[in-house]
Amino acid sequence: MLVQTGFTIAFNTFGPTPMNLLLNVRPERRADLVTPEVIAFDPPVPATQHVDAFGNVCTRIVAPGGRITMSADFTIGDSGEPDAFAPQARQHQVQDLPDDVLPFLLGSRYCDTDKLSATAWSLFGATPEGWARVQAIVDFVHNHLRFDYQLADNTRTAHDGYVQRVGVCRDFAHLAIALCRCMNIPARYATGYLGDIGVPKDPAPMDFSAWFEIYLGDRWYTFDARHNTPRIARIVMARGRDATDCALTTSFGTAYLMQFDVHTDEVSPDAGAMAEAA
Repeated sequence: MLVQTGFTIAFNTFGPTPMNLLLNVRPERRADLVTPEVIAFDPPVPATQHVDAFGNVCTRIVAPGGRITMSADFTIGDSGEPDAFAPQARQHQVQDLPDDVLPFLLGSRYCDTDKLSATAWSLFGATPEGWARVQAIVDFVHNHLRFDYQLADNTRTAHDGYVQRVGVCRDFAHLAIALCRCMNIPARYATGYLGDIGVPKDPAPMDFSAWFEIYLGDRWYTFDARHNTPRIARIVMARGRDATDCALTTSFGTAYLMQFDVHTDEVSPDAGAMAEAA
């Protein structure tokens, strides 16, 4: 299947303001691009790219002051398969985990495992290890938190979400990640495009989405505590320990958000062929 996706984001800054952007798809998905993924800036500014410590493509710019708009629109191929389901995937003992997986067992800025460890073991200590335990955590978070855009809080930690029982997609991910880590299951944060493809259309304006990934049976698997159902056409832009590592825009100075539009839609193969020809 083909997916047309992209964004238009605008900020107002007060003088030259360095910015880091994680607005490209992950390198693993570049081979799926049908049309070029190019970030355009208005006004034009020099931009450099590098791959950060978590494998994300980071674009660096200096906003000149005043309004700056960044946008992209591209078509990408996708298998059309839902998130993998592997109930037989086993949980590794900590001593058997690969070295590069170990950081995803530790507490982090938004995943305050020290405050949730006793709670996690009281809730999930009797559940079977592996996939069943992860799914029990996802079910709990899905039912424990109430989704509310109006109550978004960029300082809310996993423990805060557990106590307040409200949040947005990143809060669902943070709480599930923290609870999994408390149970010695490596968990990492992921963010990207997730359109209403294969599900009823959500009338609310689209946003970038957040979910998480679990290491079981020698690989990473996708889970989504907000939706709690397999979805298709996830397009990952960034992965990390939590939202700190995956902020799609970071400004080193005041930057007021002026516009934020995201689109993700399935398109016909004919549309993809026309885009390639153009």
